[in-house]
This record gives sequence, structure tokens and C-alpha cells, in this order.
Amino acid sequence: MKNRVIIVGGGAAGMVAAIVAARKNAQVWMLEHNDKVGKKILVTGNGRCNLTNERMDSSFFRSDTPFFVKEVLKQFSYMETKQFFEELGVVLKSRFGYCYPASEQASAVLDVLRMELEHQNVNIVLGTHVNKIRKKKKFIVEAGSGNFEAEKVIIATGSKAAPKQGSDGSGYELLHSFGHRMIPPVPALVQIRCKENFLKQWAGIRTDGKISVFVDGRLEASDQGELQLTDYGVSGIPVFQVSRYAAKALERRLPVTIQLDFLPEKEIWEVGKFLDSRYKMRMDKTLEEGLIGLFPKKLIPILLKQANLSGRGFWKKLSAKEKSQLALILKQFPLSVTGVNSFEQAQVCAGGADLSQFDPYTMESRLVKGLYAAGEILDVDGMCGGYNLQWAWSTGAIAGYAAGGEKI
Repeated sequence: MKNRVIIVGGGAAGMVAAIVAARKNAQVWMLEHNDKVGKKILVTGNGRCNLTNERMDSSFFRSDTPFFVKEVLKQFSYMETKQFFEELGVVLKSRFGYCYPASEQASAVLDVLRMELEHQNVNIVLGTHVNKIRKKKKFIVEAGSGNFEAEKVIIATGSKAAPKQGSDGSGYELLHSFGHRMIPPVPALVQIRCKENFLKQWAGIRTDGKISVFVDGRLEASDQGELQLTDYGVSGIPVFQVSRYAAKALERRLPVTIQLDFLPEKEIWEVGKFLDSRYKMRMDKTLEEGLIGLFPKKLIPILLKQANLSGRGFWKKLSAKEKSQLALILKQFPLSVTGVNSFEQAQVCAGGADLSQFDPYTMESRLVKGLYAAGEILDVDGMCGGYNLQWAWSTGAIAGYAAGGEKI
């Protein structure tokens, strides 16, 4: 008699888990509360699906248990993901290490996964919400469409991020009901909100720079790239990369500030000399005129005002203290953080099921035999660049193998 496995959740992790378990000759049922599986995949990578990255190690993931991430990646990482999808028919192409399907269509990734689910005879029940899971001799999964029994259950319901794609955080309660500890989830890979009164003036500006997050005065994280200045604060990939640190600190009610560096390629001691040389080339230019061509024009009045300088003034008439103040503002532009955008705007969550209560070699619960978890529901969040999907593929595959009867 076949081992029966129930997958709760039909996202990236759930689909891979179902495919792998079915290949191991398990009878697999997938319960998904959306009307289709894999909806979130369609919006990843701006519709192109950045499904993995050639640069793959645990440093690109954030967790309170880094050892766990290392052990997962040892078993199923970039090469295994590449092989898995190429066997399904998706040829990967790399752009600076970021890997996409050659068609640059996220729908291609979802299509081949759906085809393989069908080929492996996975039973998919759509539009059904799992309300409760109990365990006697077997697991009894109580869902809107009825009760299901199985020897093994894999929870792959995702996090609370992007609820429009069906992520409602319901899996947290399912695991909690078995005694699993939840680290409070907060939005990650998300925009940061600030309180300054000039934000509407710089809305729409895009400029290269560096963002640094300070928690209670201590540097917590920084990243560099194109910044997007908005009417509520800051956005852009570098902001996303550091946002989880701001969100987690705010959840603990700690003070958070950020600094923007608009000349990240220069040390602070170089900036004064650089400006002096720049203004000496055209002594007739005002402070504002002399910064045109260096920064977006819309940004310049804000930079000067924050340095308490008039745009109509001249560099040669500034005191040494005023020159230093301008250089400091260009390198350490301060902003007070009031929050991050909501789960609706977040790509992933920071937080989730405590990894110490799971086995990294099988994804099985250390508390309940036969219960597994995979994907975003676990307390791991990756950086932008295909890392969060890689976590889904890796943990889904490991859980699928183990639930199907063997380790990778």
C-alpha cells in the first residue's frame, strides 16, 4: 500500500514537494485554498521569474539559525535546481548570476510544474482551506471540502507576504497547534517609511546611493544600488535588502534611523576635496548650480537645505565648518524611520517557524513524527536575486524526498 502524503499549500515549495514525493511512489494530495496553484510564481522577477542564482551560499539568507540554511543548501542548491528544471524543459539563462527561464516568462516555470504534477498523478484539490490538523494513528486534515487522512503531512502554506496571491499566514497556526514556536513575522523585502516633512518634494527621484540602517544608534545593515525616493520614504532594491532589519527592530519597539550616502564611491574625507575642485573649475556658479550634473536637479535643494545652506550662495564664501557640513550631508543624509510598508507590499516575511524544531536533513518536525514544513513558513528570508525561490525549491525537495520515504 502506498504511503499517503498531504501537501498543505500549492505554492513553489508545495509543488516541488509534491512532485518529489510522488516520484518516490507516494500517493500525494495537494490542498490549495486558491483557485489555481502557483499564483505567486507568476509575479516573481517582474513576471520573468528569477528562480535561482549562480552565486548560492548561506550568506544570502537571513535567519537566527544559519547552520540550518547551510545544511539545506548542501543537499539541494543551485546545481540541483538547474538540473530539476532543465529536466522539466526549462532552460535557464543567467544575467549577472540571476537565473531566469530562457523565455523570460514566469508562466513557463509554472506550466512545467503543473504538467509534472499531472504526470506524477498528484491529486490537487483547489479552493479548499485547511482549518485544522490532528494526529491519531494517522494525520487527519480537516478542510473546507472534507477530511483527509495521511501518514505524512507537509505544511507549505507560505508566509503573510503578498496576500493577494493567497498568503494569509494560516500555516503558522497549523504548526503552532502542534507546539511549534513562531517567531513573529514582519514584512521583508519591502519599502521603508520615514517622517521628514520634505518627502513629497523628492518623490519620483531615482539615484545611485547607499543605505545604512541603524538600530538604537548601532549600524545593523547596509546595501548599495539604485535608490528610489518616495513621498513616504525610500524604496528600491538596496532598501528591500535591509528592510527586514528595520522591521524586526520596530517590532521590538527599538528606535530606527537610516542614512543615505549619495556619493558611496568616495570616503567622507575625499568629498570636501572633490567639491572644492569642482567649484574651483567654475567660481561663478552658485552652490545649487555647481551640483547640477552630479545629483538629480530635484534633489539638490533638499541636500542644501539639510546642510543649512542657501542654493544662491558660493563655495568660496563658505566657512570650513559649512563645507564640512555639506560633505557630511552628502555622505550621511539622515532619516527617521516610522515603519515599513505592510505585508501587502512585502515580497517575503522575516520570521516564522523556529528552525531549531525541525531537522535540516529531512525538514521533519522534531516534535511530531511525520509532520514537515517547507518554504516561507520557516524563519528564513533571502535577499533579492532568486534566493527566496531557491529556499522554496530546496526545502520542498528535501521534505518531498523524506515524506516519500528517503533522504536526498
